[in-house]
Amino acid sequence: MIVVGGEALVDLVPGDPLDSTVDGGLRALLPRLGGGPYNVALAAGRLGVPAAFLSRVSTDRFGEAMIERLHASAVDTSLLQRGDEPTTLAVVALDAKGAARYTFYVEGTADRLVADPGPLDGDVTALSLGTLGMVLEPGASAYEAMLRREAARGVLTVLDPNIREALITDPAAYRARFASWLPDVRLLKISDDDAAWLTEGADPVAAAKTWIESGVDAVVLTRGADGLSVITAAGELAHVPSRKVTVVDTIGAGDTVHGALLAWLHTREATDLASLDAGAWREALTFAAKAASITVSRSGAEPPTSADMAATV
Repeated sequence: MIVVGGEALVDLVPGDPLDSTVDGGLRALLPRLGGGPYNVALAAGRLGVPAAFLSRVSTDRFGEAMIERLHASAVDTSLLQRGDEPTTLAVVALDAKGAARYTFYVEGTADRLVADPGPLDGDVTALSLGTLGMVLEPGASAYEAMLRREAARGVLTVLDPNIREALITDPAAYRARFASWLPDVRLLKISDDDAAWLTEGADPVAAAKTWIESGVDAVVLTRGADGLSVITAAGELAHVPSRKVTVVDTIGAGDTVHGALLAWLHTREATDLASLDAGAWREALTFAAKAASITVSRSGAEPPTSADMAATV
């Protein structure tokens, strides 16, 4: 079983520009269920591997819809906590290339109040964390405790910081806290932009090598149109290009990469990343790039199913 922990929220995404607008010429906003970890769990579940989602979800209508969608994607919800607090909202603005910028509404929302469930079952082989779950308290401390505890018992721990700069009030403190997690992280999945922010401008590959020296076994870099790369503690360096598709928007692309990597590793029982050579990593990255290409060809975060993958050449 893979456990994915973190926030579940609603993205308010601009609708079709041909639709009617509201005051000020703004496009109408359409609700899309999301949140980085939520999307990761969906992606893994849709790709046919046993995945569970750990979070606190509101009892409001958004929360009910989130749970319905998890079930429809074959994601286990036995670790979900419920509360009557509202659902976190993220208002999305898209640039001319479909890239997303976010404004968040997070005060007093359900997902940030998640409690540490205690040691996970022995059949859990991977724990994935990231995004707002590792920023917003008190939930961030609960996830941090889980990360350290599960790493100590040999679980494959995976982290995607997925930086949302507007919600990090003390960048220096966050960077120091991120560094403290690295000895307990086996796989770090991170975008070039996030790598640059965390290192205040360092080259992403150089940054990845520094994180390897801090204890991480492998760093997967998502590089937008330039594809995916991996750097490992064994000195492996592999790269695959992105697939050429018509991009609707990039919402959920990195999360799909993350979920697809979890699915690929689970299917091959590759909990020891040191066992993977450059050829295996290229296979893993190619699978993840294909999954992400399907997601970006759709509106909002809609990761592909196994059937979608099989039908895509």
